[in-house]
Amino acid sequence: MKPFVLLATRAEDGPADEEYAAFLRYSGLGERDLVRVRLEAGPMPHLDLDDLSGIIVGGGPFNASDPADRKSAVQHRVEGEFATLLDDVVARDFPFLGACYGVGTLGVHQRATIDRTYSEPISVVPVTLTDEGRSDPLLDGLPDTFEAFVGHKEAISALPPTATLLASSPACRVQMFRVRENVYATQFHPELDVEGIVNRIHAYAGYGYFAPHELYLTLSAVRRAPVTHPVGILKNFVARYAR
Repeated sequence: MKPFVLLATRAEDGPADEEYAAFLRYSGLGERDLVRVRLEAGPMPHLDLDDLSGIIVGGGPFNASDPADRKSAVQHRVEGEFATLLDDVVARDFPFLGACYGVGTLGVHQRATIDRTYSEPISVVPVTLTDEGRSDPLLDGLPDTFEAFVGHKEAISALPPTATLLASSPACRVQMFRVRENVYATQFHPELDVEGIVNRIHAYAGYGYFAPHELYLTLSAVRRAPVTHPVGILKNFVARYAR
């Protein structure tokens, strides 16, 4: 099988390693079949799409809607690298699944409106499929409404006509969308379980997602309902595109 690639941007080793382990666990792939590239550590290598089954993008610290003068040199580099990669990915309709930060990368590429209108605190939210989502193969086997982990400072407030809306939540209209037939992004995290998000909450406690005194409220919020269905998206992605 040709490998998949995980493009990661987390600078902290603990959360970065846990994210990779989660994608391995819930995709069913081994390390040889899911090659991790840590973009915060160095430039994106050349990715020959003919040698890959698909591309997955994890979450990360970058906000696409931040003013240019507040973005680090690393963020500017990573954004430029994604712009070049997505030119090729979208033109070829190559399998791509961006989780959380994937909304920022693919959304910017497609000229979506990304701002802080529909941010969501770290929590569990109900995600509901659109008519198009109910018939999409990546969402096969998922119920019309399912619980998912979220936590983001920005979101897409307006999709371009090139994108198909697949899922929404009460406070965030764009939870998942597709470009062409094989290029996807989710605002929620399909790779996380309770242990994973609890670890991430502790790791990013000082990053502005919640006030210091809200730590235990945030931990309670991610335990309010079981989250079991989003991982099916990863399994469907691998099953559909492994080659």
